[in-house]
Amino acid sequence: MKKLFAGFALMGVFALASAQTITFDQTTWDYGTVKTNSDGHRMFKVKNTGDKPLIISSVKASCGCTTPEWSQDPIMPGKTAQIKVGYNTAINGPFVKTIEVFSNDPVNGRSALNIKGTVDPNAKERVLTAAEQKAADKEKHVAEKAAKKAAKKAKKMAVKK
Repeated sequence: MKKLFAGFALMGVFALASAQTITFDQTTWDYGTVKTNSDGHRMFKVKNTGDKPLIISSVKASCGCTTPEWSQDPIMPGKTAQIKVGYNTAINGPFVKTIEVFSNDPVNGRSALNIKGTVDPNAKERVLTAAEQKAADKEKHVAEKAAKKAAKKAKKMAVKK
């Protein structure tokens, strides 16, 4: 009987060792000081470092002034995706907000991301560096590609019905 329980315990350890694992490039985005009504969108990169598909089931912001967007598609092992977070920069003053990410990661089923900064009407307009502009262009290209893929998938599903 002891061997049976030990066998089940060992299987459980192997099941957790070979699972989907969520990791982030960063867990806090510091906006710094931004001008009122400036672009409040930032991207968090999510990577599946496990060996099974990772599914982000829900992303919830701590208040209505923060809006998260993410893909419902599974993130395959070794692949990355993005969570786009928008903050309403029409609200002046300092802010600290939490975004909860819920996934099928057996260890980190709930992860927390944070954004912080200050919105000031007298702040200077932020100019992107060449590297930031390149990254923004790449993110836009990836988003457009994902949208086309989703539209194509939706069209196939509509034809099947």
